[in-house]
Amino acid sequence: MTLGIIGAMVEEITPLLERFGDYETKQVGGNNYYEIKKGKHRIYVAYSKIGKVHAALTASTMILHFGCEKIIFSGVAGGLSTDLKVGDLVLGTKLCQYDVDITAFGHPLGFIPESKVFIESDSALNAVASDIAKAQGIKLKQGIIASGDAFIADSAKKQWIITHFGADAVEMEGAAVAVVCDLLKVPFCILRSISDSADGSADVSFDEFLESSAKRSADFVIMMCEQILK
Repeated sequence: MTLGIIGAMVEEITPLLERFGDYETKQVGGNNYYEIKKGKHRIYVAYSKIGKVHAALTASTMILHFGCEKIIFSGVAGGLSTDLKVGDLVLGTKLCQYDVDITAFGHPLGFIPESKVFIESDSALNAVASDIAKAQGIKLKQGIIASGDAFIADSAKKQWIITHFGADAVEMEGAAVAVVCDLLKVPFCILRSISDSADGSADVSFDEFLESSAKRSADFVIMMCEQILK
């Protein structure tokens, strides 16, 4: 099995590399991919850099260049649902792009021709995550994650995303990974830990809780890897 794990920032993959230990660094397209050998298995870890374009490039490279058979995204997100607080984990069962808008042509928000508004993540990987959460007594909310190329720190924009997409969390990469994996028929899972509430105080909360929330997501992904590769 060859498994790919993506984070958007250094802080999101540092806990993974620290836990995995030995790795080799390979460079493709100006980005580093860290190869971890686990017996007959391979794990590739990379931080894509922020945004949908970088996330799509990284996911594509992992699949087409390194042959990754499953992709997991680990990182932080802004909470939209009222029952989410900082540190809570969210599993994206559906991903959408809130900043895609061709409604002028009669299409719904988030829709791209020959595609769809919502892309569903892999049920088998989600089941692994759900089983681990139950076994460990960890709260894991499953729901919709909305992605777009903006950091949401405005209450009105937050409510707009909730109203139009019913999203539980918002971030900047997940839906791009979903599009790539869906088109290339590779199972994927998007796991996020809440770092802020995507409102007027989001910038302060994000800086304060980025590392702790990223570590919480990474720790959970490590458990997923152990389960998938055993």
